[in-house]
Amino acid sequence: MHQRTVTHSRILHREPDPSDSFIDLNRLMTILVRRARLIALSVAVAIALAVAYLVFATPVYTSMTQILLDEDLSRYAEESEPSPQSSQQVDMRIASAVEILKSGRLALRVVDDLKLADNETVLNPPQSPVATVKGWAKSLASLGSSGQPASQEALAKGRRDKAASILQQSLTVERVSRSAVLAVSFRSTDPQLAAAVTRRYAEAFFEDQLSANFTATEQASTWLQERLTDIQNRAQEAALEVERYRSENGLTTARGELMSEQQLADLNSQLILAQADAASASARYAQFRAIVDQGPDKAIDNASIPTQQAGGSVLQDLRERYNSVVKRAQDITQNFGADHPQVAALQAERENLAGQIYRELQQLTASFRNEYEVARSREISLRESIQKVAGNNAEANRSSVRLRELEQKATALKALSESYLARYEQASQKQSFPIPKARVISDAGVPTSASSPNKTMVLGLAAVLGLMAGGALTFVQEMRERAFRLESDVRAILGLKPLGYLPLIGGVRKGRPVTIGAKAVKPEPGPDNAAGESGEDAVPLERMTRVVLDAPRSVFAETLRNAKLASDMTLPSSKNRVIGVTSALPGEGKSTVAINFAALLAASGRRTLLIDADMRRPSLGAIMKPAPQAGLVEALLGTIAWGQAVKTDRHSQLSMLPIAIQPDGACAPHVNDLISSPAMQQLVEEARQAFDYVVVDLPPLAPVIDAKAFEPLADGFLFVVEWGRTPANLVKDLLAAESRIDAKTIGVILNKTDMDTLPRYSDAGTAEKYRDLYQQYYVDQMRGGARQ
Repeated sequence: MHQRTVTHSRILHREPDPSDSFIDLNRLMTILVRRARLIALSVAVAIALAVAYLVFATPVYTSMTQILLDEDLSRYAEESEPSPQSSQQVDMRIASAVEILKSGRLALRVVDDLKLADNETVLNPPQSPVATVKGWAKSLASLGSSGQPASQEALAKGRRDKAASILQQSLTVERVSRSAVLAVSFRSTDPQLAAAVTRRYAEAFFEDQLSANFTATEQASTWLQERLTDIQNRAQEAALEVERYRSENGLTTARGELMSEQQLADLNSQLILAQADAASASARYAQFRAIVDQGPDKAIDNASIPTQQAGGSVLQDLRERYNSVVKRAQDITQNFGADHPQVAALQAERENLAGQIYRELQQLTASFRNEYEVARSREISLRESIQKVAGNNAEANRSSVRLRELEQKATALKALSESYLARYEQASQKQSFPIPKARVISDAGVPTSASSPNKTMVLGLAAVLGLMAGGALTFVQEMRERAFRLESDVRAILGLKPLGYLPLIGGVRKGRPVTIGAKAVKPEPGPDNAAGESGEDAVPLERMTRVVLDAPRSVFAETLRNAKLASDMTLPSSKNRVIGVTSALPGEGKSTVAINFAALLAASGRRTLLIDADMRRPSLGAIMKPAPQAGLVEALLGTIAWGQAVKTDRHSQLSMLPIAIQPDGACAPHVNDLISSPAMQQLVEEARQAFDYVVVDLPPLAPVIDAKAFEPLADGFLFVVEWGRTPANLVKDLLAAESRIDAKTIGVILNKTDMDTLPRYSDAGTAEKYRDLYQQYYVDQMRGGARQ
C-alpha cells in the first residue's frame, strides 16, 4: 500500500480570546444586540402585565397628618421646669408614641367613635381579581366546616375586632427623619373615609394622653391621701413622747437644746473651725516650703500663687514681669541673633527678677509658718476645754441620748408628713391638667388622587423587571450556547483552520418526506444534506447535490473552492490525493458537502472519484437514477471489479462509486472490516493512480469507527460541523481522542449556516459583520427556493 505523510499548517497555540478579559464590552454588546428581541419581548410582556394590573387594581387613597411631640407645651402649667432629656430618652418617648398609635386599643376607640363596625367600605373593601379568587377559595374551603351559629353579640364583637384589625393594617406611623414629628397616614378606597379616620386617630391620641394622665394622678392621689393620714398621726404621737420624756428627766433647754449640749456644741464648732484653719495653714506652709527647698533655680516654675493669698499679688506681678522679659529676649534673639546687646541686658534683668521671686517666696514661707503655729495652739486649747465640759456633763448626756432618739424620730416623721403633703397637693392639681404634650402641625386633608397603585412606579418597575428577566433569559440562552458559530470558535477551541460557511439551503424545517424516485425519504434520519430541511419551498435532494454546478458564483461554491485551495496548499507534494469527508454526528450535511466538493473538483477539470463509504447509511446510491445494482461493497467482496461499479455524471464528468441500496434496507455485515480490509487498501491505491482526487464520504466519527479505520488510507480530512447545532466539546473530545485524524484534518466547514443571523454572533469589526458587502460577488441565486 502506498503510504503518504501529511504535513499541513496547524494552529499550535490558541489565539488570545477577548472573552478572557474581565469584561469584554464588545462581546457584551454583541450579545445584547443578538438577544435584543428576547429582551424587548420580556420588557413588553412585563409592561403588559403592569398595564393589566393598573387596569384591574383598585385605587387606594392615603390621608396623612403630622403630630409634634412637644414637652414644652405644658411648661407654663407645671410648677417646675421639665428636666432636659437625653437623646436615648427622646427616642424611647417617640417610639412609645408610635406603638400607642398602632395599638389595638386606640384602633377600637376610632372604630367606636366613627361607627366603622357597620361600614362596609372598611369591612369589605373592593378587591383585586386575585384577592377575589382567594376569597372564593376560602369560602369553598369553609363550606365543609360545621359549627354553632354565633349570637348577635358575638357577631357584633367580631365585626368590631375585624374593623380594628383592618385599621391597624392600613395605618402607617413613621418618625419624620430625626425630629419629634410623627407622620400618621391611613389608606382606604374611600378618600373621605381616609381623611376622617386619620383626623380621628390624632384626636384619639390626644384624648388617650389626657385620659392616661388623669387616671394615673387619680390613683396616685388616693394612695397619697391614705399614706399622709397615717404619717401625720404617727408624727403627732412622736412629738408628745419627746415632751413627756424631757419633763420626767428635768432636761432644761435653751433655744430648743440642753444648756450643756449647747456649750459643747459651741466648743465643737470652734474646734472644727480651728482644725480647718490649722489644716489650711499647714497646707500653705508645706506648699511654700517645698518650693523654697527646691532652690532658686526652680522658683520661677513653681511661683504661681493665687492673688487672694498674702503676697500673691506681688508674686504675680514679678512673674508677669519675668515672663515679659523672657518673651522679649526670645523675640530679639530670633530676629537679631543671640549676640545682640539687648539680649545680655534682658538676661541680667531676668536673673534679677528670678532672685526677687525667690526672696518673696522665702518671706511667704516664714509668714505661713507663724500662721500655722498659732492655729495649732488654738486647736489644742479648744480640745482641752471640750474634755473639761464633757466630763462635767456626762450624766446629762446619758439622759439626753434617749431624748435625741425621740426627737429624731419625731423630726423624721414630720419631714415625711410634709413631703407626702406636697406630693398629694401636686397630684390633686394634675388631675385636671388640660394640656397634652403633643399638637397637630399638619391637618389630614381629603386626598384628591390615588396613592396606589403608582402608575409611574409600576410601569418603571415593570420595565426594570422586564429588563432583568430578559437579561436572565439572555444569560440562560448564552450559557446553553455550546455550538460553533464563528470561524474564530473553530480556531480557539479546536486549533484547526476554518474553511468557511456553507449557507442554509431550503425553507423552514417541516419534517415532510422528500420523494426520490419511487421511494419516500425523510431528510432526518435519512441521508444527510446541506440544509437538513424539507418543505414546500425546500431545494429537492437531487438539486442540493448540484449546488456548485447550478450556482458556481454563490457563497456555497466559494466556500468549497476555499476547501479545495486549502487541500492543495496542505497537500502540495501529493499529485493524487485521497480526502475523506466526515463529521461528528449524523445529519450535519457531510454527504452533500462531499458530493458538491467532488463535483467542484471535477468541474475544474481534475479527474475526481467520489466514493460513498458510509455503508450503514449510504446516500449516493439513493440519488442516482437508475439505482445502482452493485457498488463498493460488491467490489470489496470481489464480486465485481470496482471499475465496473463506477458511474460518471455526464454534466460534471464526476466519477462515483456508490453503495447499492438493498431492497430490505439491510447493510453489509462487518462493514468496519471492509473499510480496513486489504481490498479497500488496494482499491484506494488503484483509484489514487487513476484519479487526481479521491473524495471519500465517510460515516460520522462519533457513532461508528469506520472513519478511524479509514484514516491510514487518507491523505487529509474535511471535517463538517453543523452551524449552531454540533456541540463544540463533543468535536474537541473526538479529535483529541483521534490524534491521527486531528493531525490530518485540513480544515473545518461550518455547514447549514443561517447567513442572516451570522453577523449577530460576531463582534464589531470582524469579517462576519461585512457579509452584506460580500453579496455583490455572490451573484448566483439558487433556484428552487435555495438561499444564501
